[in-house]
Amino acid sequence: MSQTLPDIDALSAELAGQSAQTIIKRALELFDDQLWLSFSGAEDVVLLDMAWKINPQVKVFTLDTGRLHPETYQFLEKVRSHYQIELEVLSPDAEALQELVKRKGLFSFYQDGHQECCGIRKIAPLKRKLATVKAWATGQRKDQSPGTRSQVAVVELDNTFGSPDRPLYKFNPLASMTSEEVWGYIRMLELPYNSLHERGFISIGCEPCTRAVLPNQHEREGRWWWEEATHKECGLHAGNIISKA
Repeated sequence: MSQTLPDIDALSAELAGQSAQTIIKRALELFDDQLWLSFSGAEDVVLLDMAWKINPQVKVFTLDTGRLHPETYQFLEKVRSHYQIELEVLSPDAEALQELVKRKGLFSFYQDGHQECCGIRKIAPLKRKLATVKAWATGQRKDQSPGTRSQVAVVELDNTFGSPDRPLYKFNPLASMTSEEVWGYIRMLELPYNSLHERGFISIGCEPCTRAVLPNQHEREGRWWWEEATHKECGLHAGNIISKA
């Protein structure tokens, strides 16, 4: 691994227009075991497959909010077995979660929004993990949400979980891939996938906050459907959100 952190502008220019595999390979060259892949219960299997073929010892974590669909838990085990990898599972702080449920019950997000629940179940565990690494990679794509993810860069400094004193590099190798390309890759290589996709689920999160979408609906319309479209991010990728001011 390089001892000198790369200049973000030079790295962005180097990776602009490159394939997802090239971006992942460069990230692994730069950060080795200090690069962690964020894996969820949806199409991130493409990111994992590409990275695993470059380095079978690639580091991978996933967030277990405690509210995932049974099919998602089954999918995670399929992936662990298929690639023979160690999948680090991040869980929410028990005391913080118990306090939230005690005060507001299990479904408070239907009344006052999903941010508080996501903060405890997703953001806090992710923050603890990212405080220990120098770089992470996600399966974000520009076409997942035109309102909040259209500016996703292939590499950036993560100003949400990093800081000037502790730079955190964030790679989004699939940023320019379309949903069709992702699913073409999955089908061509017969990769494991979440069985919920066969029932109209496209963007898959927690069970109470995810539903199938109708034909011609955008995939993010199945997430937090009771909220305004501009709120449809949990905070994991807050830096994507485009200011309307």
